[in-house]
Amino acid sequence: MPLAEIPLCVWRTRSQGFTFRGQSIRYWTAGQGEPLLLLHGFPTASWDWHYLWAPLTQRFRVVACDMLGFGDSAKPADHDYSLLEQADLQQALLAHLHIDRPVHLLAHDYGGSVAQELLARHHERRLEVASCVFLNSGLFPESCRVLLVQKLLLSRLGWLVGRSFGRDDLVRNVTQIYGPCTHPSESALDDYWSLIASNRGPRILHKLVSFLPERRVQRERWVAALQRPGVPLRFINGAVDPLSGAHMVERYREIVPDPDTVVLQGIGHYPHTEAPVQVLRHYLAFREQPMSYVPLKVAWS
Repeated sequence: MPLAEIPLCVWRTRSQGFTFRGQSIRYWTAGQGEPLLLLHGFPTASWDWHYLWAPLTQRFRVVACDMLGFGDSAKPADHDYSLLEQADLQQALLAHLHIDRPVHLLAHDYGGSVAQELLARHHERRLEVASCVFLNSGLFPESCRVLLVQKLLLSRLGWLVGRSFGRDDLVRNVTQIYGPCTHPSESALDDYWSLIASNRGPRILHKLVSFLPERRVQRERWVAALQRPGVPLRFINGAVDPLSGAHMVERYREIVPDPDTVVLQGIGHYPHTEAPVQVLRHYLAFREQPMSYVPLKVAWS
């Protein structure tokens, strides 16, 4: 059976807010039980998780936010955006919600890099991560492929490329990274564009895309976090994604000890919207298996 969709107009009414370093952040939380933190990708927002939201909240205390610069959160124009700061934001949100238990992570794309930073902090005893599942994430910079528009945003004229970026550009780029039979509807594309355009988002796209070189800078630390024991990991991957599809799974299997991978044939970069039933099944199967998680003593602040 297909999973029920939460319309964006309804999703927005359920958001709450808190202030992070002087900036307004929109977040969502529901359910009870072990905390599960959902981390969205670039250039979209937490609404990406709307198919999975209800079934996950029936089992876990689920938390998600639109990260700084994304969705309906603040998008300051004079800000230097960083994956490290986004990890700070996730920890601040957990503190705001008084969550001091080990947290499970489910992360996609850009959020996968934030999850890698949180894993590194786990091994540094600055946070306690109980498990982590990645969806189509650029975990290894040497294997990452980027779209032409991302290269242009990184160029000296990136500010101009971002300011001229419109819905037609979004459609043109999205169609390149979805599976051949799983393209989003026109109404979903309208909603994606609404989230990107919110708070004059296109004017900062060239700043947000700095995550690509930041991944290279942090590569050794973040890959080391994947290789250390103590946190159960799984990589669920849409195989036909040209950015981080089958080739990223192959690299993951080369680098990560005892790799736990799931490959979704015919699915592209957004498996949680293209094949949410499959993603939910494989995620819950991961959570139901015996965990080899080793508790840490963390100084919660």
